Amino acid sequence: MEHTTPLEQALHVARALVLADLAAGEVADADVVSLVEDSVTHRRWWVEQWPEGVDYLAGLVAQDVKDALLSKYGRWPLCPVCGHGEPHALDVEPELGPDPQWVCSEAGVRVAAVGGLGPVFHPGAGR
Repeated sequence: MEHTTPLEQALHVARALVLADLAAGEVADADVVSLVEDSVTHRRWWVEQWPEGVDYLAGLVAQDVKDALLSKYGRWPLCPVCGHGEPHALDVEPELGPDPQWVCSEAGVRVAAVGGLGPVFHPGAGR
C-alpha cells in the first residue's frame, strides 16, 4: 500500500478546494479543469523548491486558475456581494499565506474561504 506524502496531500486538497469553487460557479468544464491541473503541476515543482510554501498551495492554485481564466474566458469568480457598478472578480487573500479567502476588495469584505463558494453562490442548497 502506497502512502501519500504531505506534499501530495496538500496538492490534492488545493485541487479539491479550487474545483469545488469552480463547480459552485458552474464553470468546471474540461478546459477549466485542465487549468487546475496545469497549476497543480507547476505548484508541485514550486513546493519542491520551497517546501515551507506547502501551506500556501490552495491560495496559489486559486490565484493561478483565476489568472488563467481571466486571460482565456473572463473574470472569475464574480463578486456576489456588490450589486452595483461594473462586475468584478473576487481576490485571493492573503496573496501568499495560509487559510486563503475570497474577498471583495471593493467592499472590503471576506466572502468565503477558498473552497467555500458553494453556499455563497447557492444559498440554502442541500437543506
